[in-house]
Amino acid sequence: MAGGGARRARGDLEREVLAALTAAGAPSTPAEVRERISADLAYTTVMTTLVRLHEKGLLARERDGRAHRYWVADAAEVAAARMRQALEASDRRDAVLARFVGDLPPEDVPVLERLLRDAERRG
Repeated sequence: MAGGGARRARGDLEREVLAALTAAGAPSTPAEVRERISADLAYTTVMTTLVRLHEKGLLARERDGRAHRYWVADAAEVAAARMRQALEASDRRDAVLARFVGDLPPEDVPVLERLLRDAERRG
């Protein structure tokens, strides 16, 4: 590892990966991320970190040959991914949705109503 083999604290590698992708300003392969962070890291370590961040909804990706290119998801993508995860983790989707809607501030209700109408029209 970088720094003479010093072990990273929990979460440090994820933060370093996110910082490297943010600084890159363009979608990056695992090899490119590895070079930005530390060539001493195993490719599989970087790849596993990227996959985990993608599963958490913090990264988006697209296929590029046999690999993927990753980039930092925007705040709306992250929030939407977390909402989907909460719905998927519950056996009572209706209860989760009811709690979410019940906790909305009044100014968000018309926005949600409009978005639902638009979604219905799209089918």
